[in-house]
Amino acid sequence: MSDKKIDHIGIMVKDIENSIVFYREVIGLELKDRVQHTNGIIQLAFLGFNQADETEIELIQGYNDHLPSEGKVHHVAITVDRIEEEFDRIHKLEHVKMIDSEITTLPNGYRYFFIYGPDKEWIEFFQRV
Repeated sequence: MSDKKIDHIGIMVKDIENSIVFYREVIGLELKDRVQHTNGIIQLAFLGFNQADETEIELIQGYNDHLPSEGKVHHVAITVDRIEEEFDRIHKLEHVKMIDSEITTLPNGYRYFFIYGPDKEWIEFFQRV
């Protein structure tokens, strides 16, 4: 089994620029990476405190900005070091429902796939390069 840790928490936002400013100025996070998703719609921003091996906040614009405030957290991401191995392992589990049918690779090389948790919460398996 692949080594794991919580990689990031994804939060859906209406205005990514405004949210970046808020998380930088109010919380003290630093913008670590910014990515346009391969679908051409979703924008992603990763923020953290620039500490080694930290859990980051991922801001997501363009996915769905109509949820109530208690529903803005989109997913929890688990870091893995061998994403193909995890995809194959989980795909074989009969009691786990896959959201993604394949691994997605973002322009910056990050790779991921999603599964449903027992209450339909989204769990992402995520590999950085």
